[in-house]
Amino acid sequence: MPRLRHRGETFHFEVVAGQAAAGIMQVQLDTGVPVAFGVLTTDDKEQALARSGRRTQGADAAEVAIEMANLLRSIQG
Repeated sequence: MPRLRHRGETFHFEVVAGQAAAGIMQVQLDTGVPVAFGVLTTDDKEQALARSGRRTQGADAAEVAIEMANLLRSIQG
C-alpha cells in the first residue's frame, strides 16, 4: 500500500490549484464576463478558518465580481 504523502512531497496540490485558476481564467477570456477566484488552499479546517477571517472568501469574491461587472459596464457605456 502506498504511503500517504504530505504536502510538499508532491506537486499535486500545486497542480490542482493552478489548473483551477487556469480554468477560471479561461472562462473569463472566453465569455468576456469578469470572474473572481476566491479559493483558499489549506491543509486543514483550522488554517481555512484562520485565513478566511470573519467573512468568507466567497463573499469577497462575489463583491469583486459585481464591482468588476459594474466597471466594465461603465467603460463600455
